[in-house]
Amino acid sequence: MSGLDLARLSDLIDRHGPVARVVVAQTQGSTPREAGAAMVVWADGAEGTIGGGELERRAMIAARQMLASGGPARLDRLPLGPALGQCCGGAVVLLTERWTRDSLSGLGAALHARPMPGTAAGPMPLAIHRILARARDRGVLPLPQSLSGWFIEPLAVPRRDLWIWGAGHVGRALVGVLSPLPDRILSWIDTDAARFPAFIPPGVRQMVAADPGALVAEAPTGADHLIVTYSHALDLDLCHRLLNHGFASLGLIGSASKRARFHSRLAALGHSPIQIARITCPIGDPSFGKDPQAIAIGVAAALLREEARSGQRGGQRGGQTFGEGTGA
Repeated sequence: MSGLDLARLSDLIDRHGPVARVVVAQTQGSTPREAGAAMVVWADGAEGTIGGGELERRAMIAARQMLASGGPARLDRLPLGPALGQCCGGAVVLLTERWTRDSLSGLGAALHARPMPGTAAGPMPLAIHRILARARDRGVLPLPQSLSGWFIEPLAVPRRDLWIWGAGHVGRALVGVLSPLPDRILSWIDTDAARFPAFIPPGVRQMVAADPGALVAEAPTGADHLIVTYSHALDLDLCHRLLNHGFASLGLIGSASKRARFHSRLAALGHSPIQIARITCPIGDPSFGKDPQAIAIGVAAALLREEARSGQRGGQRGGQTFGEGTGA
């Protein structure tokens, strides 16, 4: 999870009842995850990670004990060396909080600040007031951090809208690899509900349409798109409509010969060479091979590399976001 994701917490509470959220509030020295890394725990499951290993195992046990007892929030300071048998050698402070439907009410600002358990009670420190004011007045959001006995973290806002067209082998692999990545809203489209797997990952919006192209109008013009349908005719129609509609980036499953044919046909439909060149085809990384999972991993790697280069998520990008690989 990236930041305090109220929408995801709400969904987990609906599914499992009260949950415990464990967040790394402070780090010292070498640690497996950074401040703000979090996981959500319930009686028989968990989501997210604070770094794995003995640290995470103990944090889950403590979180479940807190849920069972209904106890208050807790703060645990844990060295990662000999005490836990981990090699990092640093130390972490974990903040564990119980979340219910009532806990979510009223949290609509860009930041959530609260005193950490065991700290001196009192009014909100001036330093926290200043951070909240900068967020409110200038839109400046800090990284998750502890300050003056308080913990402050931004509310997670998905910054990347990704539409995956096609629920075949490659589409399923793409959703499986990309859906766990943070800061994304995934929409998954196909012509028949029977083409989707029985399990749709949490947070993925399933859309069924006899004419998928009609859904293009609903896509944000800043969305990313991956076209991996069973039909070249449908692929071409989607490319044509998306070029007219607008997008941040557009990847098309295929080969060099398919790319050449599509460039010719899209030009005949009135699109300029500059527009058509924004389509990435093939997608993925050719060195990974043509297996659906290999294609999906190549696409995910290209997305993460682009984000690292840009230094921000969700901005306008060129046509090579999804790499250049091989496909069917």
